[in-house]
Amino acid sequence: MSRNLGTLIDLNTSAAQTLLIDCREADNPRSWNGSELEQQSNAIARALLRQGLVRGDRVAIMSANRAEYLTAYYGAMRAGLIAVPINTRLPPETVEYVLRDSGAKFAFVDAPRAHLCAADITAVNFDTPSFAAFLDPGDFDAIEPSADEVAMFLYTSGSTGKPKGVPLTHFGHRWVIDKRVAPNVDYPRERLLVAAPLYHMNALAIAKFAASVGACVVLLPEFSAAAYITAIEQFRCTWLTSVPTMLAKVAQQGDLLARTDLSSVTSVRMGSAPVTASLIERLTKIFPDARIQLGYGTTEAGPVGFVAHPQGLPTPMLALGVADPDVALRLVDSEGQQADQGVLEIKCAALTPGYHNLPEKTASVMTADGFYLTGDVMRRDADGFYYFVGRDDDMFVCNGENVFPEEVERLIEGHPQVAQACVVPVADDVRGHMPVAFVVLREGASIAADEIKQHTISRGPAYQHPRHVFFEAELPLAGTNKVDRNFLIQEASRRL
Repeated sequence: MSRNLGTLIDLNTSAAQTLLIDCREADNPRSWNGSELEQQSNAIARALLRQGLVRGDRVAIMSANRAEYLTAYYGAMRAGLIAVPINTRLPPETVEYVLRDSGAKFAFVDAPRAHLCAADITAVNFDTPSFAAFLDPGDFDAIEPSADEVAMFLYTSGSTGKPKGVPLTHFGHRWVIDKRVAPNVDYPRERLLVAAPLYHMNALAIAKFAASVGACVVLLPEFSAAAYITAIEQFRCTWLTSVPTMLAKVAQQGDLLARTDLSSVTSVRMGSAPVTASLIERLTKIFPDARIQLGYGTTEAGPVGFVAHPQGLPTPMLALGVADPDVALRLVDSEGQQADQGVLEIKCAALTPGYHNLPEKTASVMTADGFYLTGDVMRRDADGFYYFVGRDDDMFVCNGENVFPEEVERLIEGHPQVAQACVVPVADDVRGHMPVAFVVLREGASIAADEIKQHTISRGPAYQHPRHVFFEAELPLAGTNKVDRNFLIQEASRRL
């Protein structure tokens, strides 16, 4: 089989197998087998080349999750073009920037997002007859990529400036898929629920993995806790894949969870954001027959880095695992020395060759010996297990002490009445910054702000405790379904 990243489906085993259930129309979900996905991917590849596009040209995708999103993604890569999934929840001017920065020459859109595409870029709309007319059915021989040929650009969220284009190769992300395949698993029996957006590594990686092993993806157009829970029962989903903030919202739906059959779930996999012990404990009660697993990855280096302990030691609750033997990891402290706590640096086959059109930024995050500086602070215990501490750029100073918001959030979420918390800094003339907490209580709970403060003080250093606590019905999410920390920083300053 070709090592092109767009040719993951094995028709020898999956031609008639249901590989995708598209839930875009909730009352009329459509099932796609391997042959149907393959045929449409080929038809798109042929049509793109008929448009005059040539190898290496960029093709944008601007749509909610749907089957055509994936066939456009696969078809572009089969044709030797570079797929560019775009976060359409970004401000329109930022979407425009990404289109221009990527050099997109063609775009796939859906009706609600068609207006975001620049008028001078040729586009086809999934929701109009033009899409069927665009397709060019027939066989297609996918290009065989070179060892360093780029398959896609994924763009960072832009939370600390303009989004950065991250080129990723066919070879690197076929390696990711090969690494994730476990022996003795009957993958065609599995149904994987995906609701994170396909422009994000979390959902895109799991969709590709499922296609390669013949598993079925149940694809929601977007995330809502109610739709997510309902889909578990309706489609007998076995694997739940998500960002932790999504499952935190699921865990708050007590009444719906109580009347829903969740017995099909055997695996809950979370990644792309910090996880608390409190959330894991709640999920263990909600899905008692499921194995809870934590993942870790970055856009720049992919979702592979940690594995189970080679001597069979059980993975502690909040640990990511031990270093994968095929991935080089090191922790570097503030003095530039390797240590048991510090910023994670990583080198692996999936690593980006460098940011698109940003040589200086690339140089600032790539070491001379080829490691990527993730910006994630981690610690390693005596058994070799790694734990996420916090983002280096989220850290702030209060009373001369370093405060990692994620550590304080874990303390707050340890309170039995708390469902979710986000801690942000607010500038203070005396302390430098002071921690402020936004807190969502569990269903039916009612406590005072002082109780949150005292709970935190009694379990951690006094300088970490939140000086102000704001209770919220829910926390705002950014386009990647992570908590929108930047918005809350602005909101805290406004309220104070």
